[in-house]
Amino acid sequence: MGARNCKGLDHARDFVGYGNRPPHPRWPNGARIAVQIVMNYEEGSEYSIPDGDGFSESYLTEVPGATLGPGTRDLIVESVYEYGSRSGFWRLMRIFAEHELKVTVFGAALALERNPEAAAAIRDAGHEVCSHGWRWVGFATMSKDEERAQMQRAIASIERTTGTRPYGWYCRYAPSLNTRRLLVEEGGFLYDSDAYNDDVPYWVNVSQKPHLVIPYTLDVNDMKFSVAPGFSAPSGFFEYMRDAFDVLYREGKTHPKMMSVGLHARLAGRPGRAAALERFLDHVQKHKDVWICRRVDIARHWIATHPA
Repeated sequence: MGARNCKGLDHARDFVGYGNRPPHPRWPNGARIAVQIVMNYEEGSEYSIPDGDGFSESYLTEVPGATLGPGTRDLIVESVYEYGSRSGFWRLMRIFAEHELKVTVFGAALALERNPEAAAAIRDAGHEVCSHGWRWVGFATMSKDEERAQMQRAIASIERTTGTRPYGWYCRYAPSLNTRRLLVEEGGFLYDSDAYNDDVPYWVNVSQKPHLVIPYTLDVNDMKFSVAPGFSAPSGFFEYMRDAFDVLYREGKTHPKMMSVGLHARLAGRPGRAAALERFLDHVQKHKDVWICRRVDIARHWIATHPA
């Protein structure tokens, strides 16, 4: 289970991975599948004219692709985002509590600062906050110094608002070519999730050091309610989540894997979509030998069970 990276270059492409011989994860208590639910908390950190960006956010809203253009403040988009922090967040938190789940929150630091009650609720519930950056803005074109400064600011902010520094990292859009080097340089992270290329964690070499990657998902993700082609009704979202779980659970009899589910407070937090989430969780919890966990739990298990 060693790191695989062509010629020692960070981000060298690997088309082979584990191939037809993935490691047995040995999930706790012999689980056939590790189900990991992510709630993205971004509301208040997105692009906005009040925050000096010169344009309003246009991504992952209720009106896909709509934009008023640079220099015009889009009050509809701002209001859609506010729904996530004002209402959708609390609905999802109630659902997690009712199902006695611990989840990972991809938390943008500024968003958590702007809603201390939400940050406290995440902390008190025992959910993990994986850093989603200081703000929900692009990293791929940042200078290395700017990205480092934003990373350090995010770490300090999340520790202030939740009482614990983040142990995981996930960028908005794509990471830069510097992101993993900066994570390793910083030294306090156990993993990043800026990958979508496997069903189990894996190690990479970064700056001559092992670094753990826990892949995320863009398919089992409520973002597809606002991008095309995507889900047009909650029933499609439920069926996709259910079918993904059923296939992985069946495979898990001999080759256990992990399943990620991506949620956003302003999307899945809407009543109709929340109903699909509830049905999915009810379906999952009818099965035995399922480990529903946080990403940091997977990281610690992998580090202990499959060290680099």
